[in-house]
Amino acid sequence: MLDFLAAAASADAPPAWIQWLPIVGMVLIFWFLIIRPQMRRQKEHAAKVAGLKKGDQVVTAGGLVGKVAKVDDHYAEIDLAQGVRVKAVKSTIGDIIPPGGTPAAND
Repeated sequence: MLDFLAAAASADAPPAWIQWLPIVGMVLIFWFLIIRPQMRRQKEHAAKVAGLKKGDQVVTAGGLVGKVAKVDDHYAEIDLAQGVRVKAVKSTIGDIIPPGGTPAAND
């Protein structure tokens, strides 16, 4: 009986890298399913905001829809209604509505 316990105790353990393999696999899964797509969306958004020009119809992160009246390096002035102009930080612009885009829900 003691010989069996001694043989079991002296059995070779798997290499250390095999124990790290599941963790490395999970990191790779997170990278390809979560982190990489998010980085791609951030690049696309930055490109949209960099290409912002006067006359574009935009939606802010707060949900306001308006037309761009003036653009500088960090800000965009947006006409929300006749006589209503707001100054928004360019990074808070959520999307640019293409010409002939979808009408508002109450139209």
